[in-house]
Amino acid sequence: MAKVGQNISRPEHPPRSLKTNRSSILSLAVTAVIVPGLFATVALPAYAFSPASTTKAAVAAQTLQTTKKVNAQSVAAAPEAAPVTIARDSFTTTSAAEMERATLAAAYSAYSGPTVSDYLANPPYPNFDLGQVAAVAQQYQGVPYVYGGSDPSGFDCSGFVMFVYAQFGVSLPHSVSGSAAAGVAISRDAALPGDIVILPGHSGIYLGGGMFIDAPDYGRVVEVRPIYEDDYYIVRVGI
Repeated sequence: MAKVGQNISRPEHPPRSLKTNRSSILSLAVTAVIVPGLFATVALPAYAFSPASTTKAAVAAQTLQTTKKVNAQSVAAAPEAAPVTIARDSFTTTSAAEMERATLAAAYSAYSGPTVSDYLANPPYPNFDLGQVAAVAQQYQGVPYVYGGSDPSGFDCSGFVMFVYAQFGVSLPHSVSGSAAAGVAISRDAALPGDIVILPGHSGIYLGGGMFIDAPDYGRVVEVRPIYEDDYYIVRVGI
């Protein structure tokens, strides 16, 4: 307890204005430290937050692009250099008809069946019929032309006619003139499929409608086609 007459000293309280100043200074100090830090964080590039491998990949990509631009090359052609025109090779396909003819030709080349003499001795069609003659003749389409040929390994024109007629027991000479002399000339109006067509140096078997079947020439095969010229006449054998 204080005694009478004794001076009691009390701690002095700083003025309110001093407290306010200290608080303001502290706030400013905190703001000065934190706010720049926040701006620095925002300003950091995106790759600063990526793994190290991503950063290396980005740097490598940038380096590659720079190298391409710096070391880019260009080639200048000489003024006298002529442009080269590139053309594609042309190819043609083999048609189904051509393949069939090739197959038939290969099969006929190995023919070892009856000959003209064999057929004359034992004809498979003993009853002569012109329509049947025309039908049999068409079975040999595709046989290759062979000069002097008289069997399915190869025919010439008169050899073809002779071979077909032999299957009906009719013997014909192996010549155009012999075939013409073996029959009787008839009018074109009276011609029937199976009759013999005689042209200059050539012969075939009539099929009607201005068409006939023959062994044309070298490099060709027995085929059905129009009678190719008007200088012809019809011979019928067996009447």
